[in-house]
Amino acid sequence: MTNRPLPQAGSCPVATTVSLLSSKWKLLIVYDLLKGTKRYSELKQSIAGVSQKMLTQSLRELEQDGLVLREVFPVIPPRVEYRLSPLGDSLRPLFSALKDWDLMYLDLKQKESS
Repeated sequence: MTNRPLPQAGSCPVATTVSLLSSKWKLLIVYDLLKGTKRYSELKQSIAGVSQKMLTQSLRELEQDGLVLREVFPVIPPRVEYRLSPLGDSLRPLFSALKDWDLMYLDLKQKESS
């Protein structure tokens, strides 16, 4: 788990969550891993626009925070897989709510432009 201080931890009900998922890349990584275990190359391919540096940094931070598990297989060439930890998987209802809201928002915007 993380040893870094989280801003406003305990004083705001959403500050910790926002801090842990503080970038669009982390949000997209977690969303992608809700579908199952992925290799680094699969994540890179499925998350449009993410640089190798940002993907690596985001995965490391998610792993340090206990949301993502990294498994290295001792083969040549090396194979690394990422999956959500039980704590990371507990974010599933949050992402389900975000998805529902997104669909509602897009539908509303489409109706407004018609």
